Amino acid sequence: MPGTIRSALCWSHARRQFFELADIAANARRGKKAPVISPIALEAVKRIDVLFDIERAINGLSIEDRLRVRQDQSKQLVDEPGAWLREERSRLSRSASVSGPIDYILKRWDRSARFLTDGRICMTNNAAERALRGFALGRKSWLFAGSERGADRAAAMGTLLGTAKLNAIDPLAWLADVLARIAGTPQSRLFELLPWEWKRLNPQAAAV
Repeated sequence: MPGTIRSALCWSHARRQFFELADIAANARRGKKAPVISPIALEAVKRIDVLFDIERAINGLSIEDRLRVRQDQSKQLVDEPGAWLREERSRLSRSASVSGPIDYILKRWDRSARFLTDGRICMTNNAAERALRGFALGRKSWLFAGSERGADRAAAMGTLLGTAKLNAIDPLAWLADVLARIAGTPQSRLFELLPWEWKRLNPQAAAV
């Protein structure tokens, strides 16, 4: 069903900033020039990794089951680090290297924790970033879109086709059907043409 778009942020981005301050292997390669490992960053990485372990275990489950496990297991593991990070941050100066990563996630805490309230939301946007690799590799081929409006349309089409692929739909079959039907579809039912709804309503046509 259509609804308000809500922002949900990526935990991989938040984790990466802590990981860079807690990368023991990288420090070993740097030798004497290596910065001191941040114990706060190392602890943050460990706590976030537990959340990732839970997400890997529920990958592929239904929306309802994902939400249930997150409420039962992940919620407490998110609430506790939140309180812990706020306490640690209150003891740090602005110049402390780990202050930046802590501030980054605390300022975005509500949006980072949104995956706990909706089983459809992924904990990271890694899949979306992987889908963009094709655009990044071919950017020289479509460097000139002709106009800003053309570039916006190309980005929108790339997003829709990438979404079709993520839903295991033949992008050509989906796009051909949508273009044939969209003019006669009432605005209140346009959401039915989105890849995941289209797949549900057209199981035979959606088969890859």
